Amino acid sequence: MITYEYPLSERIRTLLRLEDLFEKMLYFVDTEGSTEHHVALVTLFDILEIASRADLKFDLVQELERQRQILLSFRNNPDISEEALSGALYEIEQSSAALLAMQGKTGQYLRENEWLMSIRNRVGIPGGVCEFDLPAYHFWLNRDPAHRRSDLTGWVGPLLPIRSCIAIVLRLLRSSGRAEHQVAPHGAFQQMLSGRTSQLIRLRLSGNQAAVPEISANKYALNIRFTVPDTDMRPKQSDADVAFELTYCNL
Repeated sequence: MITYEYPLSERIRTLLRLEDLFEKMLYFVDTEGSTEHHVALVTLFDILEIASRADLKFDLVQELERQRQILLSFRNNPDISEEALSGALYEIEQSSAALLAMQGKTGQYLRENEWLMSIRNRVGIPGGVCEFDLPAYHFWLNRDPAHRRSDLTGWVGPLLPIRSCIAIVLRLLRSSGRAEHQVAPHGAFQQMLSGRTSQLIRLRLSGNQAAVPEISANKYALNIRFTVPDTDMRPKQSDADVAFELTYCNL
């Protein structure tokens, strides 16, 4: 099964982008190749760019506190496991405390590193980080993999509380909906929302189906057009009926 997610707010869009970037960076950090470590560093710069939004930390802390209050309301509910509830509350409280402990502007310690910023300034230029442009960076890429990994881990480490908070919020969001089995006749599907509030739409379909969803939505309706994937020509709408699972998620 392939899962497609479509955010319906800028806030959720930002969280999904950061989730993806953190996963990619930590994956490449855990390898040993210099090319992979270069990709990890470039990804770190992307994380820095997005995570520096002034309201990101405030939004996350506010959302975690809201979820904490919701969970507290389930105390002494016989249908809720007290152990699971306590574990969830502890995770939220620890992550929120770690986020609040981050002082100053997000990633300021990276901006104060002139060596890193010299690389960041060249990354946007095609071929701008060749060895003759940045010999010091070329030297670093040829150092022992363990040394590079240690540097990368140190640079991303102070940002990991953001990743932990994002993981909690998105996990709660994704688990908030219930999947509905739907069929798009001849690759087209429309559903009126009728006042339904949603922050994220999740769509799952079999990887054996040659269909790619193009999703558009507003507060009134959801429209999905399934296209036939083609790397040579402009995608065209599928002629076949497409079965899929649809989930509306909202915190």
